[in-house]
Amino acid sequence: MNTMESIVSTFLEVHPRDAAMGFEKMEVHEAVKILANLSVRGVALLLERLTPHKASAILAKLDGSRAREVLAAMSHREAALVLSHVEEDQRGAMLNGLPPAMHREFRALLEYPSDTAGGMMEPRVASLPSDLTVQGAIGVLRKAPRHTLYYLYVTDREGKLVGVLNMRDLLLASPHSGIESLIRRPVHSVPATMAREEVLNTMRRYRFVALPVVDVDQRLIGIIKHDEALRASQQGAFEDLQKMVGAGGDERALSPVGTVVKRRLPWLYVNLLTVFLASAVVGVFEGVIQQVTALAVLLPIVSGQGGNTGAQSLAVVMRGLALRELLPRATRKVITKETVGGLLNGVAIALATGAAVWFWSRNWALGGVIGLAMIINMGAAGLSGAAIPIVLRALKRDPAQSSAIVLTTVTDCVGFAAFLGLAWLFLPLLVT
Repeated sequence: MNTMESIVSTFLEVHPRDAAMGFEKMEVHEAVKILANLSVRGVALLLERLTPHKASAILAKLDGSRAREVLAAMSHREAALVLSHVEEDQRGAMLNGLPPAMHREFRALLEYPSDTAGGMMEPRVASLPSDLTVQGAIGVLRKAPRHTLYYLYVTDREGKLVGVLNMRDLLLASPHSGIESLIRRPVHSVPATMAREEVLNTMRRYRFVALPVVDVDQRLIGIIKHDEALRASQQGAFEDLQKMVGAGGDERALSPVGTVVKRRLPWLYVNLLTVFLASAVVGVFEGVIQQVTALAVLLPIVSGQGGNTGAQSLAVVMRGLALRELLPRATRKVITKETVGGLLNGVAIALATGAAVWFWSRNWALGGVIGLAMIINMGAAGLSGAAIPIVLRALKRDPAQSSAIVLTTVTDCVGFAAFLGLAWLFLPLLVT
């Protein structure tokens, strides 16, 4: 390793996050060329901080033996996340060259989606067999790697989680006593298949520093740390925000163009279909618009206010669902509240809009028509903004998945139909 490579390697180890920002902008072949001769630890720290797509692309281009060395040096959870983005044949080749125990661990982690407890957990966690003496337990703790110690979890000889020890109780007990009498039962754990939102709610409710994860046989297989839960919470919030508007939940600012097209294009087609639907509503009243051209000028006002009202309701209800504030028995109350709120806000906005339109056109009928349409559309927007995520959740669908696109369709169609339909009813008053 020459002097320049030594400097770069040191920078990677000391400032991996800053280095990752630079490597995200590089072409993969350039990044691989730079990393080829650097320290394994530095490369591992870098890949842990790159987006999974970028890290997997770099990992796939590394020499086979070096790729396995990097994987072994990475956090096992982060390594599994990167491996999940590698092509199946390359992934198998990388895993087959690892030590058997590490191979099994990665395979187990890859079975769990990233938005479950199994996908969030750190598999390396120390535990104490329940048949140890106090002296034996302390000896095990002294030999355990520090980063694997959180709470003092106790398992039986089959690895099943049976309880937790208090450090104070352990240190004050007689050295030759068994730890069985010191075990506190039961200990709260989560199954590896539990959804990320449920895991985060559990940690918030009990204020745990760490949360043990068990398999279907109640064997302790990992632990979710508080900082990982915080990161997952932030990631989940941003994913929901992106999915609400039709972007991919796993997209990042520097994701490849191919990812952007793959994740967004299907929903853009859906959006195109809904736009044609709204245009069809306008087309039904083409004759009315030809007689009163001012209607075309005012259409965006009706649809825009409805869209904003619906977005407000959608955001509040999504928050309630995400934080488990909204229980099933309260859904009707919430939908009613948002509908009434939309109607009342619609009345206030209708008065201001009607007055502004009258001042602009000197036509009181046109002001009245747009005011009534505003009330109808904002009421419908409040109703749909609250109902859409609740209905999706009831259907076992992700309530964040493109809710905004569905909401926009509703507010546009209802707004156009209400405004132009009322204009058709009161056409004689509008053309006089």
